[in-house]
Amino acid sequence: MQPSNDILKLSDEELVSAIVKDNDTMLFEILYDRFASLVYNKCYGFAKDSDEAKDLTQDVFLKLFVKLSSFKGKSKFSTWLYAFTYNHCVNYVTRNTAKKFEKQSVDYADIENISDDDEYSDFSDMRVDKLKKALDLVSPDEKMILLLKYQDNLSIKEIESVLGIGESAVKMRVKRAKDKLLTVYANNLN
Repeated sequence: MQPSNDILKLSDEELVSAIVKDNDTMLFEILYDRFASLVYNKCYGFAKDSDEAKDLTQDVFLKLFVKLSSFKGKSKFSTWLYAFTYNHCVNYVTRNTAKKFEKQSVDYADIENISDDDEYSDFSDMRVDKLKKALDLVSPDEKMILLLKYQDNLSIKEIESVLGIGESAVKMRVKRAKDKLLTVYANNLN
């Protein structure tokens, strides 16, 4: 049965409310269709293998169905889902420490196009291949915040919402992660 046009026109937040209210798996399929590729792409960034990324994506959506009622609407649903996916992937990488460095590779296409404005100036002189290696040597949490900021171009406010921490904490974590990346880059890859 095809969903009605009215249901398809619901905002993400309205759709989530309807799913939670009735525990409706058919409505959840609509949510899945809206976000499956976004979640897959984020998972692929951590897995770097399409089958593993598909498994991670399925895991995210299975967990999501169970945890959907914990969405309180304090941010956009897409931002909340983004955080949910990142947390799942970081936990996955952390649990699999033996293969950690292979599994947390990321698509660095955006890094190759970094501009020279002040925000990126520390990274602009880095060689992309060495930057990729350096990112693989920092912790998953440090890597996550750097990718949120510099690959996904989230603002400090958006990162606050994703991570559920305050503005000063976000700024401090970005600065520490950036400093650590620069140190790793300088010490290990020259």
